[in-house]
Amino acid sequence: MSEWRVVWVPDPERWGSLPPEGVLGVRDLPAAVDRIGLHAGDPVFLTPDCGVDPDLLNYVRSAEFQMLERESKRNYATDTRALLTFLSSRGVPWRKATRQDLRDYRHWRSRAPENPGRIGGAKWDREAAAFTKLFKWGKVDPLPVDVSRREDRAADSVSARVSWLTPRTWGLWSDVGLRGCDRAGAPSPEWESRTELRNTSFVQLLLSSGLRRQEGGALLTFEVPTQRLRHGRFVHGRIAGALTRAKRGRTFYASVDAVGQVEAYVVSERAWAVRRAQVAGRYDRLPMMRLITKVTHGLKPKVAWVDAHGVAGERELNLLDWRERQWLFLEGPDGPEPAWLWLTEQGLPMDPNRWNGVFRRANGRCEEVLLTPPEREVKRELRLAEVRGKTPYATPHSCRHSFALYMLVLLNELFESRYGLTREERRDFALLFGDPWWLVKTLLGHSDVETTKRHYLAPVTHLQLESILAAAETTHDGEDVENLDGVFARLARESEGIQDIDALLEAAG
Repeated sequence: MSEWRVVWVPDPERWGSLPPEGVLGVRDLPAAVDRIGLHAGDPVFLTPDCGVDPDLLNYVRSAEFQMLERESKRNYATDTRALLTFLSSRGVPWRKATRQDLRDYRHWRSRAPENPGRIGGAKWDREAAAFTKLFKWGKVDPLPVDVSRREDRAADSVSARVSWLTPRTWGLWSDVGLRGCDRAGAPSPEWESRTELRNTSFVQLLLSSGLRRQEGGALLTFEVPTQRLRHGRFVHGRIAGALTRAKRGRTFYASVDAVGQVEAYVVSERAWAVRRAQVAGRYDRLPMMRLITKVTHGLKPKVAWVDAHGVAGERELNLLDWRERQWLFLEGPDGPEPAWLWLTEQGLPMDPNRWNGVFRRANGRCEEVLLTPPEREVKRELRLAEVRGKTPYATPHSCRHSFALYMLVLLNELFESRYGLTREERRDFALLFGDPWWLVKTLLGHSDVETTKRHYLAPVTHLQLESILAAAETTHDGEDVENLDGVFARLARESEGIQDIDALLEAAG
């Protein structure tokens, strides 16, 4: 038996009821974990004989590991556990691992035909980064793997999560997957979803703003943008730096229609979930609650609160991460209610990662409606291309990729048709305000435009957009999406990875 395991330190409010006599001889386990220097979300590595490895415990407590974000800690620990299991099967302690051990492991993970779960280049690079951090901390010399070495990195490191859906295809995916419509677009009589408005509002917000899942999923009710731009079709808000990957706050823009859907959710589905939770006393039993007493404005707004023990606190809104935000409550007409925007049916804050399940269920319903029973029996990764092409498939990050593609096409169309700029005028405009690539990069919050081009807009980097968009009909107010449908259909035909409704209908026919 060589299997290593990992357990995770829970959040303070999720320890549950512990027996008075203690756990494994420890009377107050949360306090003991805190004394050791472990924090919520930290991994604890268990050896094959179920003992705690003290060496790896010190690694988890080290400054090098603690500097990682919580999601990175989980990813790195999961990757490291698999390597530890592999080394144990060979009887090799991790400090004695050699370059040959890591080459063999990489071969198994990435290339071995007998491995049914081989990984791609991007996943290997992440694993190599995790192993490099461990071996450097342990001062293993020579390093068995070093992500800075060219030979230890994958040549095919391209994210497999990149996907694009055209606006019409998002409409089909939402109608079938989130609203329960049938193939003809009519509501199915058996469909029942008590969170339909929440789910569709979230998707529309991400599609119109380009926010990441965690950024959009951790908004507070008073952070929903309300200030309209001069022409009234978009509103702008501020995303907290603690929610972004770069840890820098930025302005984001969302359509008035998307924000209107969010507001409709707040006064209907959300309000009903809050009231039921109040009646059931769910908020009274929460171990962590901070009742907001004041929210300041200005360049650095702050949130002041009082916790359940009457202790006052204050923190800059930009520095509140998504876990702290879940503890914030506002005094409503019928008692305290969460400041967190997106709630479960039980009226409790919905973790951002739970949106993955919403998208997964929507994808499953699209398959159920648009595929035949024999086609559904085959796993998605094993289906033929023409079968996969019959049904749209989306993830939360697909919203961000699709937003980037839509904005690039729209900005190019505006540059070419609406403004009627000459080549020289377009060059001058780009020098003053940036070209469409730069503007999309800014909207996404990227620091490098090459990231935008390489990972988000790869399908169109090889196309002559000027010639494509020159044929697009000049838009008028309110008609941008409709007149761009033909442009998106052409991009889908000539590019890999873009899902468009025309292709889906052809495949279905």
